[in-house]
Amino acid sequence: MALSDYFIRYLEKRDSLSERERARLKALRTRRVRFSGGEVIVAREVVAEESCLMIAGMSARVHLLTRGNDRVITALHVPGDFVDLHGFVLAGLEHTVIAMGPTEVEFVSHDQLRDLTDEWPHLTRLLWMSTTIDAAIHRQWLVAAASLRSSAHLAHLICELYTRLAAVGAASDYHFTLPLLQRDLASILGYSPIHINRAVRDLRERGLIRWSGTEIDILNWDGLAALARFSPDYLDMEKLRR
Repeated sequence: MALSDYFIRYLEKRDSLSERERARLKALRTRRVRFSGGEVIVAREVVAEESCLMIAGMSARVHLLTRGNDRVITALHVPGDFVDLHGFVLAGLEHTVIAMGPTEVEFVSHDQLRDLTDEWPHLTRLLWMSTTIDAAIHRQWLVAAASLRSSAHLAHLICELYTRLAAVGAASDYHFTLPLLQRDLASILGYSPIHINRAVRDLRERGLIRWSGTEIDILNWDGLAALARFSPDYLDMEKLRR
């Protein structure tokens, strides 16, 4: 199958692609696979021959701890994200990528990525850009964890996810799906499920969101972003020549 449009939208939000470059990306052959919630998409410590691109649902970067079945979620991936592009140049990953609910991905062989990077320097820079944005998101999570508490921290995550989804056309009208359990949010934000429940209730009572099951409606974007001190600068969505 051909590469989905989500990654092309991801790139074109940040730079311009020529018709030849767009056609070259669309010519990449992919292997499309669906996963159920909890299934492993990319295993840790395996030398991969493919990289994985999200096209539907959500996945998480998970680090398993040595005690029991404890785990830490260190990243969330949405449509348009290459979840393991860094695995193209690493001898295996130190984490696992797991589907958070029904998920669909495309695998692109490293042979094709190698040909692309040999022949198309601008596209190579854009692939590099995507890995640096991934790193910037991780750094911002650390900053948010150190500077925000409870409701504001959760508000920041909601603002970020909606911004990333809307940028590639996977969300609109301040509505999106968040297929995470409270224990998942607790793992991401570093709180107990009880604290997460209180934070959700607080955002509702402030009139900032409506949250029903896995569906979130942002009722007051400006208020939510102000509470979270959210700025999308770290997502690097300014259109520049790179």
